[in-house]
Amino acid sequence: MVRDKNVAAKTAELLLQIKAIKLQPQEPFTWASGWKSPIYCDNRITLSYPEVRNYLKDQLSDLVKKMYGTPDVIAGVATGAIGIGMLVAHALDVPFIYVRPEPKKHGRKNQIEGHLKAGQNVVVIEDLISTGKSSLNAVKALKESGANVKGMLALFSYGFTFAVENFKEQDLELTTLSDYNHLIEKAVSAGLFNDEEKELLKSWRENPSQWNN
Repeated sequence: MVRDKNVAAKTAELLLQIKAIKLQPQEPFTWASGWKSPIYCDNRITLSYPEVRNYLKDQLSDLVKKMYGTPDVIAGVATGAIGIGMLVAHALDVPFIYVRPEPKKHGRKNQIEGHLKAGQNVVVIEDLISTGKSSLNAVKALKESGANVKGMLALFSYGFTFAVENFKEQDLELTTLSDYNHLIEKAVSAGLFNDEEKELLKSWRENPSQWNN
């Protein structure tokens, strides 16, 4: 869910400018899942641009305070959200932890890195929401460790219907700075695509697993 349309448009514009998001409807990317996709998103690139990362950090920090007050801990989802999550934690002057996809197979075998006490209020930061499964897996690990997960904030979401349902099933509030709809609007207004390409981008979002097969 996007809370501010102006922020959503600005975020989409910045991500396109620095090529953190690339759109190639005529030359689709192949995701690790095997899906063909006209879009590829790597928000870790934002960390290389101080003005961009500071804007995103400020927007996320403000949202955390408006929605949840000051949490006890900020948690980033590894690996994409470690950088931006740490920036948000620093801005709020609260502890930071991060959550791996699964426990390490050596050493202390941690899945959660950092100090977390049972009962602490945690806000989770993500960089990208696709299906939501990896994000919700991190939330599950936090809850199993006794955390009170207040909600999740992310930079960008593809807005898949099944992802929305996944979050509803887990009763977890998700808020994003921007999403696929605002991205396409910004790209079209900038003259990056013709009408045919715009329709290709829309059709992918409706059925990504079968698109272009």
